[in-house]
Amino acid sequence: MDNRDESMMKPGQAPRLRDFFLARQPILDRRQDLVAYELLFRAAAHGPANVTDDLEATASVIAHAAELGLGNVIGESLGFINVDAAVLMSDFVRFLPPQRVVLEILETVKVDDAVVARVTELAGKGYTFALDDVVADSEDVRRLLPLVSIIKVDISGMDYAQLTALSAHFRVQAKKLLAEKVETIDEFRNCLELGFDYFQGYYFAKPVIMSGKKLSPSQMAIMQLIAQLGAEADTTEIERSFKSDAALSLMLLRLVNTPAIAGGTRVDSLAQALMRMGRRQLQRWLQILLYANPGVQGQSMSPLLALATTRGKLLELLAEKMKSDDRAMADTAFTVGIMSLMDTLFGVPMEKIVDDMSVSPEVEDALVNRRGTFGELLQLVESMENMADLDSRLLPALHALRLTSDELYALQVSAFEWSDKIARHAG
Repeated sequence: MDNRDESMMKPGQAPRLRDFFLARQPILDRRQDLVAYELLFRAAAHGPANVTDDLEATASVIAHAAELGLGNVIGESLGFINVDAAVLMSDFVRFLPPQRVVLEILETVKVDDAVVARVTELAGKGYTFALDDVVADSEDVRRLLPLVSIIKVDISGMDYAQLTALSAHFRVQAKKLLAEKVETIDEFRNCLELGFDYFQGYYFAKPVIMSGKKLSPSQMAIMQLIAQLGAEADTTEIERSFKSDAALSLMLLRLVNTPAIAGGTRVDSLAQALMRMGRRQLQRWLQILLYANPGVQGQSMSPLLALATTRGKLLELLAEKMKSDDRAMADTAFTVGIMSLMDTLFGVPMEKIVDDMSVSPEVEDALVNRRGTFGELLQLVESMENMADLDSRLLPALHALRLTSDELYALQVSAFEWSDKIARHAG
């Protein structure tokens, strides 16, 4: 890494708090609302050749949970955290608040009397447990079954008959079932039919192209407003568009009257609201609203909204690190992140979206081909989301961006916090 990075360690030395790369992978319920994140950590001790999943990194995080600020990473959701026997038996697991986490007992844990006693003790103190990567009803599984609430099933490589038998067995035991590595909408539907309660995987973020699909009236209104802002339309014209959609008007007024924006001064008219927001912030808010199902109150957070806003903010922060004096570059990076999931949102090819929205050639190249500066940043952020291709992407990118792992971690947490805050006020 960069010579400012002090994260190099001697063999066997435990990592410092932020000497790792972090990902949070969404966990959805049967309605596809976001209910939790699994937190994944990868130690970064010796460069690209040795970037491996490392429970020492998890242990370090748990031991410094107060500094980590768990709420900053998972917002109001639950956090699923892997534990092996060493972490399970350690004192520092108690740093984690029991009401905020689910402890995943890894399949590599050999279940003996000491492990059963420890899980019993922690369950008595309010901790919830899941069994990870269950593929059969083994002796180890049976010993822990009375103490765990959730059974995680890795569905990759498992045929439908196996999945049917396994899910039926644990449903009879009144356990919640979590299907992990769900990568297609068909896999999700199969697991839904089999009675699974929770789903983990990026099926929800992959576009399913539906010919003839039309945008909802609210989406049409938002797209029209985004186009007007892009064309630098007159403020009276933008105000007129808002007035034609009552739900959007009410949301704008509600937003500008939140303490963070209003500053103690109430705004009662659309004209005042538009002036208070400013065009740059208004455009961002409208881009985000596309994912938020406007007018639907009381819904849980949309995983697509959470992912899009996190991408947008992290891309913006990375661009700012590259060129701190180039506000336009940061704004473009944000737009690329937000737009990168619009093919999934609308069910139409990305080529049509960029054509309809008349984006710049560099934005089009990033979104359609993942090329250019913004395309490379987008690929980096996508790799960070699911820990894929980290060996080849992440560490070289840190060099290029002149970032330490500490600095990258700080940017991630800032993006997570911002995304969670925005999602709570988007609907």
